[in-house]
Amino acid sequence: MIKTELCRLLDIDYPVIQGGMAWIATGELATAVSQAGGLGIIGAGNAPADLVREEIQKVKKVTAKPFGVNVMLLSPYVDEVIEVVIEEKVPVVTTGAGNPGKYIEDLKEAGIMIIPVVPSVALAKRMARLGVDAIIAEGSEAGGHIGELTTMPLIPQIVRSVDLPVIAAGGVADGYGLAAVLSLGAVGVQVGTRFICAKECTAHENYKKAILKARDRDAIVTARSTGHPVRNLKNKLTRQIQAIEQKGALKEEIETLGIGRLRRAVVDGDVIEGTVMAGQVAAMVTKVEPAEDIILDIVEGAEKVMKKNCELIV
Repeated sequence: MIKTELCRLLDIDYPVIQGGMAWIATGELATAVSQAGGLGIIGAGNAPADLVREEIQKVKKVTAKPFGVNVMLLSPYVDEVIEVVIEEKVPVVTTGAGNPGKYIEDLKEAGIMIIPVVPSVALAKRMARLGVDAIIAEGSEAGGHIGELTTMPLIPQIVRSVDLPVIAAGGVADGYGLAAVLSLGAVGVQVGTRFICAKECTAHENYKKAILKARDRDAIVTARSTGHPVRNLKNKLTRQIQAIEQKGALKEEIETLGIGRLRRAVVDGDVIEGTVMAGQVAAMVTKVEPAEDIILDIVEGAEKVMKKNCELIV
């Protein structure tokens, strides 16, 4: 099996991290991924600290393997969530939507590894100066909030810019994707969309069906005019957002329209007027299966691709 620096750094069997998707990345999914040899991640999102603690304890009751929490730095509860992460001795913290600088010293003193998600070289360099342990470089193919650069050019630029392990994210769902990002200099991959269709994922069945039905051009970007673009599957809500954007709606009006829509899709199953966040690989997801099978398919698939290519070169 493929072993990289990431496996040694995180004490995991395979160089696969599960994305910290809000409402989707619960303790159940994180447990399954960690048990299968990857790194499971709990998505804290905007959840209060006590709910994040409950999800952490779900994982700790089942497995002693490493796992992490994704901390959304714009959350109104971020300070309390950081305290819980430290109290619960979570091994790894990934961060998004902000600068984790004010928390790094406390996290490091607690022995917690810090791995921020970044969309650009400039932010990767800034994080490296702050002393983080690794970088997740996320291309705009990913689902949810995205940057501008795609994965193919982003990864090698960040690899050359920082002396840290770089984990690729955005646009990877199978062995071909893992082999590609390893060739670009990454030490592993963060996978989100495919894990939505893990059997252990608690997302509503309608959400999973929406992923399975997606075609290659269905994962579109909305809300660009707000400065915080989001990739999600086309539906009635995305059409509404596009319509008011074209009419020059203010940022506040667009953001207000999106409030609570992710929960509406993930928990309530409203995939018509809810936000169905998904990456461009959604069309590559064809079935609901155990998290372990997803990880093995990605890693074994990458091995086959790399072996075949090496044989062709020889």
